Amino acid sequence: MWRLNKVRHKAGGHANNLEELRTKRREKERALRQARRDRQLVSKRLLLNEDEEQDTMEVTPGEQDVVTLFQNLQHGGTEKEAFLRPLSKALRNPSAQLTFIKLENSMHLLVGLLTGSDARCRLQAVRCLHELSHSTHTSVASACLPATPYLLTYLSGQSTKFTELCLYTLGNICPDSERVKERLLAQGIIPALAGCMQNHRHNLAVVEAAGFALFQLLQSKDAVQKVIPTVLASSLPSQLLSVLTPDPDFGLAPAIECAWCLHSLTSSSEDHRELLARGALRQCSSLLVSLGGAVADGNTDQGVELLVCPLLRCVGNLLSSCPADALHSQLAGVDLVVLLCELVVALIHTLPALARETAWVLNNLTAHSTESCSALLTLNLVPRLLELLPFSQGINTMVLRVLANVAHKKKEFCIQLAELGLLSALTATLKMADQDMVTLSLEVLFMLIVSSPQIAEQFVSQGGLSVLEAIQYNSDGEVRRRATYLLEQHILSEKYISMLGEYEQDRFNKFWLSFRYSAT
Repeated sequence: MWRLNKVRHKAGGHANNLEELRTKRREKERALRQARRDRQLVSKRLLLNEDEEQDTMEVTPGEQDVVTLFQNLQHGGTEKEAFLRPLSKALRNPSAQLTFIKLENSMHLLVGLLTGSDARCRLQAVRCLHELSHSTHTSVASACLPATPYLLTYLSGQSTKFTELCLYTLGNICPDSERVKERLLAQGIIPALAGCMQNHRHNLAVVEAAGFALFQLLQSKDAVQKVIPTVLASSLPSQLLSVLTPDPDFGLAPAIECAWCLHSLTSSSEDHRELLARGALRQCSSLLVSLGGAVADGNTDQGVELLVCPLLRCVGNLLSSCPADALHSQLAGVDLVVLLCELVVALIHTLPALARETAWVLNNLTAHSTESCSALLTLNLVPRLLELLPFSQGINTMVLRVLANVAHKKKEFCIQLAELGLLSALTATLKMADQDMVTLSLEVLFMLIVSSPQIAEQFVSQGGLSVLEAIQYNSDGEVRRRATYLLEQHILSEKYISMLGEYEQDRFNKFWLSFRYSAT
């Protein structure tokens, strides 16, 4: 991502400060990713029976009911299934869940029924385990551990409903404790999920459940060290990518689950070579162009924007590590640039958070690709971006960074930006109360003025001189120093402007070293 650095009034002495800024930025990004993961850990799914309605969620009151049903199960003979059905509903009561796991041999009985020869009892037993896994008490997840080896084994089965229940049960208990997660990893949950997705690749209900279970596993605090390397070494990334194309009959849910898994993989590390080699950027960007066009046109049927969001984050993160010489083969032409511009404009009022995500991807793309910067100019997309500069919520800052990326690529681009109205836009942004926006505007103005002496004259003729003078009196110390530097060294010194050459170009390139990408 485009990064700021202090204007260097004197040479030397800034390397350490630059490294400190980068270190602080990386630490902040890690903290933000961790906070986002922590919020996602509470996500659990309850798969209802086919004969249950969504609004019928009454639970059987009283802990004694669970005790009675358990006793009946112990002595039920061939009628065990009749007692398992009401037990599964009774286990939706949080206090009943705690009562059940404290009963002697209760989990042993459930595991016995889960592994027995009666298929109907197996289904009801896994239903009971599924209800327990949905508990908010972490101790309940630990109590389910004796059943996990069998749940993993059953992932290779052919019954859709049974496999779904196993997957959602495993996904529910994954985040509840480190002990549970460590045990599941040791028992081979990752190869089991890979095999399940391969065997059921045409069964989208099971694929959706497998995506959910994998996503939950990827949210663990030490996923970068203990989970992600194993996932990347498996067939799961390719399988996740193969699900990204939505099925018109089944809906978007499987693709959404798999896209969030890919997002977890791309945001938890900086080395994306394995994903890039499997065509992740090509496939995610292609689907984003297809779906994003529908969103930009106002078509949000089936919640398509819920799939666009993780796709945006995947593309943005992958762009930051894709080698420049490989970018052309990963992206098809300039369609992505056009789509991102259309999308940020379309979402600015209805979904501003998603609009900012879109601008962030455009920032990473233009910071990496001269072709994309050229497309913004040749396709006359810059005026649309300039219209977004008055908006807040971080959108204007991100858009201005995109324009800064364009200015940095070539002096000719700076001249074209000035001709398209960027100078007058900067005159307005320099008056904003947001000091970050003012600082960034000064940096962009610096690049424009360095590119051509005539731009300095245009800026002055548009009232820019008074704006910079006002900044010298009304802003904080660092911003004042930047404004003073521009005035004294570039705008008010015709001799200095006329001497621009190799020295200034060298200084310009050194100045830009602090700008880098970021992941979200």
